[in-house]
Amino acid sequence: MLPDPLFLNVHMYGIMVALGVLAAFGVLYLYNKKLGVSIEFTDFIFYDGVLSVMAGFGFAALWQAVYDYIEDPSRGFHFGGITFLGGAIGGAVIFFIGYFLFRKKLNGRFTGANMCFPVVSVIPCMILIGHSLGRVGCFFAGCCYGKPTDFFLGVTFPGMSGPVHPTQLYEAFFLLVMFGVTSFLLLKYRFRHNMSVYLIGYGIFRFLIEFIRGDHRGELVAGLTPSQFWSLLMVIGGVVLYFVLKRMFARYDGMALNDAESMADKAAKELSEEAQEPDADAAEVSDAE
Repeated sequence: MLPDPLFLNVHMYGIMVALGVLAAFGVLYLYNKKLGVSIEFTDFIFYDGVLSVMAGFGFAALWQAVYDYIEDPSRGFHFGGITFLGGAIGGAVIFFIGYFLFRKKLNGRFTGANMCFPVVSVIPCMILIGHSLGRVGCFFAGCCYGKPTDFFLGVTFPGMSGPVHPTQLYEAFFLLVMFGVTSFLLLKYRFRHNMSVYLIGYGIFRFLIEFIRGDHRGELVAGLTPSQFWSLLMVIGGVVLYFVLKRMFARYDGMALNDAESMADKAAKELSEEAQEPDADAAEVSDAE
């Protein structure tokens, strides 16, 4: 653990978060290039993503402040700590607002379905690698720890009397595995439902790991931690999104097929007309003779 600043006021936690952000945007450019997404549209997603990341940190702090106030209003509304799910939800809202507001600036040149659909499956890969590195940062900072344990992987953080579950590392490992799985599905099979896989998979994992988290972060619904409440919504949202996207993909594939057939018919017609032109010329020569 490295909870103290390494130099000046730079902590290992901040370094890992920064590496996570850089890795996420690196995945965006690398995967989009492999999938044939235009660099113009990739740049557009990058700038929108930067905006959502900055807003996400603000929402993460705001969400935690709301949890603390709901649990104990007598302490007043104050900021102290952040929560990933709050930042993820707030950042996602800002991302979609930015997308629908500013994509018109591109005049539809780079925002067609053939560009949007691959990016929908790239974004979960970005989140997973960034979040995984961020959780390693949590381990260095000594936050987001688990309950006391005698398990051989238990870790004793500074200021604690005994070992606890290193839930930060459990989660970092799970996220890294999910990153590998979603990346394989996307790059190998052009899988279109990575977002649903992420929402359902992480939602279930996060709901379960909350049972061994030892840091108290407030209570939103009786019997559930705030993260468990949002995890349930993530799973439901992932299921709903699967069927919504499945319908959208089917519609897009149908339109693409119709366009391809129309282009083929047009090409065949042009070839037929070109083939008839020599016959017409030969007939004119015969008449002249």
